Amino acid sequence: YVMRERNRLPLYLEGAPGIGKTELVEQVARDLKLGFVSFSLVHHTRNSLLGLPVIENLGNGEKYTTYTMSEIIAKVQEQAEKGYQEGILLLDEFPCMSETIMPAMLAFLQTKNIGEHRLPEGWVIVLCGNPPRFNKAARRFDSAVLDRVRKIETEFDANCFIKYGKTIGLEPVILSYLEFYPGHAYRCQEK
Repeated sequence: YVMRERNRLPLYLEGAPGIGKTELVEQVARDLKLGFVSFSLVHHTRNSLLGLPVIENLGNGEKYTTYTMSEIIAKVQEQAEKGYQEGILLLDEFPCMSETIMPAMLAFLQTKNIGEHRLPEGWVIVLCGNPPRFNKAARRFDSAVLDRVRKIETEFDANCFIKYGKTIGLEPVILSYLEFYPGHAYRCQEK
């Protein structure tokens, strides 16, 4: 929100499973009192992303095909109607999306449009995902994708977690244990 709208690229948080990428984004939205909508891209088909085709009449006997509103844009608009003119749209499992929605998603990242429908001004896009070494379904992205996002690689840091735990009142016994054994706070194996 510090950047002007035209300079904002979607953020792409990449990191190991379970380190709190999604929770971090949701917490930022909550702390800044922004709207928040989250979707997992592994559950979307081309139709749920783009909307369903509908045949419309022009009135002169000619017909044309248009699309219903995307589920994603519809959920964001619901939040806007509740008064959230600014918000975060989180698209999780970004590297695992179906090949069939990849072209539409790339266009969305660049234009913030899905078909005829636009992400409202004031809403930003954040993508999350695990690197391929943790998820066999994840893909590595080429420059066409990486040019459309600001990629941030995330890592677990025990000291940061302990400091955060103190601010939210996490059980002191847990925090003391983690100070002695910081390696026990988070473990993720590739298998």
